[in-house]
Amino acid sequence: MADKDFGSFERTLGLQFNDVQILRQAFTHRSYINEHRGETLGHNERLEFLGDAVLELISTHFLYEQYPDKPEGDLTAYRAALVNAVTLGDLAAQLGMNDYLLLSKGESKDTGRARQVLLANAFEAVVGAIYLDLGYDAAKKFIEEHLFPKMDDIIKKRLWQDAKSALQEKVQEQEGTTPHYSVLKETGPDHDKHFLVGVYAASHMLAQGEGRSKQEAEQSAARAALEAKGW
Repeated sequence: MADKDFGSFERTLGLQFNDVQILRQAFTHRSYINEHRGETLGHNERLEFLGDAVLELISTHFLYEQYPDKPEGDLTAYRAALVNAVTLGDLAAQLGMNDYLLLSKGESKDTGRARQVLLANAFEAVVGAIYLDLGYDAAKKFIEEHLFPKMDDIIKKRLWQDAKSALQEKVQEQEGTTPHYSVLKETGPDHDKHFLVGVYAASHMLAQGEGRSKQEAEQSAARAALEAKGW
């Protein structure tokens, strides 16, 4: 895994890093470092932390200008849908980032939602790497070209709406009970927690969801339940 051609990923993005090693670090998961003690670069968590902030600022500015008549609550919901693990993970996969992840043997076996979260984290780390190495304008251009076109689909499919409220309404209407949520799994260091949450109607699990906070995981579980039920 150590000989991945990060230059080819640069060419895919149409970017040229001054220090390609920072791009490699953006793809390096903590688990890879644990299995490769001779690795001189660190893992990607600090870059992810930085990229998350850059992504939030640029996305917030875009939404503020794009939707001048929308109130703060709607803009917040739009942003949450635009930069959540589902949107970022799917986009990272479309950009071919899966082929460049440096993971432990165990982590490399993860699929589905777990891999989607890894990809979303890598996307944020790449944004952080672009910002550090090439500057704000380059990071802004990258996000504008690749992420902002997703907003059309988010509006069209109403992915920004509060899934928990929609699910509660449907479950009460169809089953005469109120859905409740339970944390099934909590992983990661304090600054990068990940939650797996189940949503239930009575004792029956409707779906599971993942996120960086309990609230995000609950929204993800609610969306999954609405989809599973065809609501």
